[in-house]
Amino acid sequence: MRALEAMDDDLTATEVLLAALHHAVATLGGLGGMAHLAGPRGDHTLRLVAITGLPRSLTRTFESIKQDGPAVPARAVRDEALVWSSAADTPSPRPDGTGTVAVPLPGADGPLGVLTVLTLTPGEPSEEQQVFLRTVSRWASDRLRGTSPLWDAAQARAALDRVAGAVRYMSDGFVVMDADGRITFLNLEAERLLGPSRRLLGAVLWELPAITAPDLENRCRRALREGTPNGFDVEWPSDGRCYHLRLVPVPDGLTLFITDVTEKRRREAEELEEARMVAERAAHMGDLTRALASALTLHDVVTVAADRLGPLFDATGLTVHLLEEGRPRLIGLSGYPEEAVDLLDARYPPKINAVSRTLETRAPIFVSSPEEYLRLFPELTELLSVSGKQAWVYLPLIASDRPIGCWCISFSRPRRFPEEERTLLNALSGMIAHALERARLYEAEHARAQELQRGLLPRELPALPALAAAARYLPAGKEMEVGGDWYDIIPLSSERVAVVIGDVMGHGVPEAVTMGRLRTAVHTLADLELPPEEILYHLNDLVTNLGDDSFATCLYALYDPSTRGCTIASAGHPPPAVVHPDGTAHFPDIPVNPPLGAAQPPFETFDMRLPDDALLVLYTDGLVESAVRDIDEGMTLLVRTLAAAWRQSALRPGDEELDRVCDHVTSALLPAEQQTTDDAALLVARIGSLAREDVAAWSLPEHPTAASLGREHVREALSAWGLDDLTMTTELLVSELIGNVVRHAKGPIELRLLRGRSLICEVTDGSLTTPRIRRASPTDEGGRGLQLVAALSQRWGTRYTTEGKCIWTEQPLPGDPSDLDFAMSRLGPLAMLG
Repeated sequence: MRALEAMDDDLTATEVLLAALHHAVATLGGLGGMAHLAGPRGDHTLRLVAITGLPRSLTRTFESIKQDGPAVPARAVRDEALVWSSAADTPSPRPDGTGTVAVPLPGADGPLGVLTVLTLTPGEPSEEQQVFLRTVSRWASDRLRGTSPLWDAAQARAALDRVAGAVRYMSDGFVVMDADGRITFLNLEAERLLGPSRRLLGAVLWELPAITAPDLENRCRRALREGTPNGFDVEWPSDGRCYHLRLVPVPDGLTLFITDVTEKRRREAEELEEARMVAERAAHMGDLTRALASALTLHDVVTVAADRLGPLFDATGLTVHLLEEGRPRLIGLSGYPEEAVDLLDARYPPKINAVSRTLETRAPIFVSSPEEYLRLFPELTELLSVSGKQAWVYLPLIASDRPIGCWCISFSRPRRFPEEERTLLNALSGMIAHALERARLYEAEHARAQELQRGLLPRELPALPALAAAARYLPAGKEMEVGGDWYDIIPLSSERVAVVIGDVMGHGVPEAVTMGRLRTAVHTLADLELPPEEILYHLNDLVTNLGDDSFATCLYALYDPSTRGCTIASAGHPPPAVVHPDGTAHFPDIPVNPPLGAAQPPFETFDMRLPDDALLVLYTDGLVESAVRDIDEGMTLLVRTLAAAWRQSALRPGDEELDRVCDHVTSALLPAEQQTTDDAALLVARIGSLAREDVAAWSLPEHPTAASLGREHVREALSAWGLDDLTMTTELLVSELIGNVVRHAKGPIELRLLRGRSLICEVTDGSLTTPRIRRASPTDEGGRGLQLVAALSQRWGTRYTTEGKCIWTEQPLPGDPSDLDFAMSRLGPLAMLG
């Protein structure tokens, strides 16, 4: 504008318009420009009167424009406003990727005409550029009011000369070349950069030693050949500054604009770097926010903060204190040497003024240097010397409008903290505080849930002569808290044992409570000596009564070591695996019944015999099924792993062999690095049996002489076993039990003695009548038989068989620590029975 204002006042209209166009095109970095003037009143036509930088082939369609047409210049005149359009918006012969901007020349009775510039960028001109175009148009309008007619050729020539004069003194370098690249004109700035015009006129541009632009010749020839401007930056060898070279084709050759863009590029680089840092910080913030949202424990929160805050602020240290019983406790730190950790005291640190002051004031403390740190906290000289830190920020942790602790982020060199950074740190403090509070609540809840889980599962499995077992419970991912998987081993009468496993569908405390109810019910039903199918029948009723959305699976296996028989009933549960002593493994083809809560009794059972030292393996579906493995693949992997584990254990027999099998199976099917989404339970039982010499059985006649025959068999068996001390009490028990069968039941009568953990006496008959203890009056001559049985036995009971019932008793063996206690406890009842 200073160049335009400096022009003579007697310019012709053509000179004015060309000068305005040259400056408009240069400022916008355009391809070229056109000027149209409005015709006389009543003539609604815009006529092309001046062109710069555009070939005739492109301007031919703009020779005459109707003011009511769609062309951009016409729209600018109609709207009396600046109009911009991209090549994609308006059909025209313009090259793709260009734009058109038109600004009216204001007049007293309407626009005098319009200036139009073809831009090389599809984007709308900036606000600064638009202001410049409007200013140029007003300047041109003011000059046009005093000019001579446009068709005055002499004046047009003079105008061109004046324009050339103005171009000569432009701040940008300007070079005109012919079609061969020979220089025909240089302005003063171009001479300063390239050399004096007396030596350069007629020289080929790309052969000049003063300009070292890469591939300059090809760029010039391409611009001439294609008629398309192009531009690029170069570093000028003489002063090291950055210049933008712009090649613009003209009808008879080529023009070159040389613009110093050093400061512009520096600003652009700074803005780009600032934008990159903002984007990078935003990405780090997003990552930190997501990580804090998924952090469950206090350790997780501290780890996330330590890992993410370093890149975000170039920090090198972090400490986090939480209030416990009114005192700050250091719960995590990062980036400090061991000597500093000792000074901070990992459990209850000494009074740290910075932490205390932050908690008291609820305001952050920014410390920019070691000198400032010592001035604020002179008692912490030793901590300062060993920490290696030189700047600190202490921030309060506020959750639910109360302080819960303090965190400190530290740096290895002094630094200032701009207002934007302080605001961001305060915002982060709130996020970390809520994450820590949520984690603290989670840990407390998780601890209670784990305690509940431990209380519902058996603390230890019973040690039985005919069955040894080991088990594992593997909870799902840590967000799942507790689940409904469970297992149990229940000792029954006559050394029989129930092996049980189940899975309540779902996760959480309600499912764990349901699991506990089922486990209690199984114990109660098992103590009633019910068969497996009846136990599942009652469990199904229990689950059904819990509601339509309650389901569970269960497998109940009843093993009798005297016969090595195993009866299995399953409600929707995966079949057990059996591993034989030779290492072969398979799944028995047990009947598939629906889950508890969806089943319709009766439940089918499966009977099989198990060899000594075989493994009976029960598990839940979480062990064999996962997101990356279906249940069939998992079961195949299970039997293969069991066989290999059992063969390895055979090489190292001992008390821990079952534990080794469990560890081998769980590590193969649930590796530590694999996050599971379902709980898993595993129960491995090694099968044993009662030795043949420890079992004695006899069939007795259905006759009063059966009792005496029974006593005789007892004396012989106990003598052979070396248990003569138990003969008298056992004879009494046998007499009472057989006598009851003869008097109140029916045959056939079977008598069996088992020598296991205790001496077991069984009397079996063909009646389903339940024996009951009744209270006999002092004058009754009978009715005390079962009272005598109860007094003489450590335990007694009745179980039902397919043919009738069995009444059994247990007596401690001599030498058993419970033997003396049992004898002393029975002195009173025996005396009462007289």
